[in-house]
Amino acid sequence: MIRKIVILALVVTAVGFLLSLSNPVAFANVKGALIRVTDRTLKTRSTRAVEVARSDNGEFSLRAKINGVSTPMVIDTGATSVVLTYETAKAAGLPLELLNYNVDVETAGGRVRAARLTLDRLSVGKLVERSVPALIVPRGQMKSNLLGMSFLNRLESWEVRPDKLMLRGYP
Repeated sequence: MIRKIVILALVVTAVGFLLSLSNPVAFANVKGALIRVTDRTLKTRSTRAVEVARSDNGEFSLRAKINGVSTPMVIDTGATSVVLTYETAKAAGLPLELLNYNVDVETAGGRVRAARLTLDRLSVGKLVERSVPALIVPRGQMKSNLLGMSFLNRLESWEVRPDKLMLRGYP
């Protein structure tokens, strides 16, 4: 059986080679069409991408939606998790009365106790993730929400350039 497949593959290859010799223009047209289809496929593959410009203060800031509520966030690759301020969590309608602040977190402002929860939906432009682990810090403990690795690790890739950051989701 394997021998028949190998022979068939050799015959098809030989016929293709002979056809390319007998009509190189037609062969080039077919080859060009295949390349164009491949290029088009590659271009449409990365349509779930978001470009974030670097702000004047050097941060990559954006607007995200948490359970449909728009909020500002700063991308922080040093943050293990998405971290939300108490105020943002309240605005997003998260169940604050059920939170247990039992996670030690080291922030730029010092140590803080945070509470774990899972966000139903977190979206940045066309990038939408569900069931994203996050931390909530107590009221007044942080000024910015952080888009950390619990979101970024779900992406196909992210790339930092001098003036922008590219986030690419899976197709």
